[in-house]
Amino acid sequence: MSTKRDYYEILGVNKSSTPEEIKKAYRKTAIQFHPDKNQGNKEAEEKFKEAAEAYEVLSDETKRAQYDRFGHSRPGGGGPQGHDMNMDDIFSQFGDIFGGGGFDSFFGGGGGRSRQRKGSNLRIKLKLTLDEISNGVEKKIKVNRLIQAEGVTFKNCTACNGQGQVRKVVNTMLGQMVSTTTCPTCHGAGQIIDKRPAGVDSSGLTSKEDLISVKIPAGVADGMQLSMSGKGNDAPGGGIPGDLLIVIEEVEDKDLKRDGNNLVYDLHISFIDAALGTSVEVPSVGGKVRLKIEPGTQSGKILRLRGKGIKDINGYGHGDQLIYINVWTPKKLSPEEKTKLEALRTSPNFQPHPDAGEKGFFERMKEYFG
Repeated sequence: MSTKRDYYEILGVNKSSTPEEIKKAYRKTAIQFHPDKNQGNKEAEEKFKEAAEAYEVLSDETKRAQYDRFGHSRPGGGGPQGHDMNMDDIFSQFGDIFGGGGFDSFFGGGGGRSRQRKGSNLRIKLKLTLDEISNGVEKKIKVNRLIQAEGVTFKNCTACNGQGQVRKVVNTMLGQMVSTTTCPTCHGAGQIIDKRPAGVDSSGLTSKEDLISVKIPAGVADGMQLSMSGKGNDAPGGGIPGDLLIVIEEVEDKDLKRDGNNLVYDLHISFIDAALGTSVEVPSVGGKVRLKIEPGTQSGKILRLRGKGIKDINGYGHGDQLIYINVWTPKKLSPEEKTKLEALRTSPNFQPHPDAGEKGFFERMKEYFG
């Protein structure tokens, strides 16, 4: 079981909090545990990183939805986590919540910390079959990324002297107030392009096709998003690469329908097999399964194959496979068939006699899907 604290608890908010309330709470927490305000305090630094990790997830609509559903074991982890980031990561990603002034403007500069830029994210769709989703799979995918081009040289930005930030000192009744903003010339990189080869864009980047190995855990669902940190586009002038966002697209199976972790299969049998009983093979993940149909089976009956569904993504076992029985009624009969059936029409054994305790359709569905 994870020992991580709940993200909402870390920021002092709840699941119904708005994005603005979460942003405000993070701002307050980050100021409280800012390293420049708590120099040498390792505990404060860890809490600062912890708050950044919580905000990194809760400020993103998709990641927040995954966290609300799966907790800390959400697939893909939602990207780089605060405890794995260095300070440049955090300042690069979240410094703008202070209205462009950054953290340093609250503490007189904090030693002239220069922010690193982060490259843009890439988003791709990955189609998976039901078998791949059930068992997990490793895929090799081709991704066109923007990377730092060879032969590009940089020089320090003259507007900020390579700091990535520009300062402004304002005299007030309370004394001097220092504000720090991202350099508008180099956009925080601290460098600008000096020379670049032909065919390279103005940011010094060029396109390259990469072959990336992606491990997909068993139990993912359609629309779920996984994140691979650092596999997106490079940042112009160096810095932190963006992330590769992988959106799962589930390919519809021709036989099995998915309902959460359960699989549903419609089985059609003849009136004769329903009355006398039989043995049939039904498709299942990983191969076919032989199923016994008891004599007198009624149309609408649901049979359960325990553990034959999809593996739970959090490791809580497997779902079930549900077999929905449909008794097939012939649409056309030959004269001989009609004669035989007419002889049975008035037989007491062929009159409907539903058991008093037999559950109706909605009761059965509630039982199996509730």
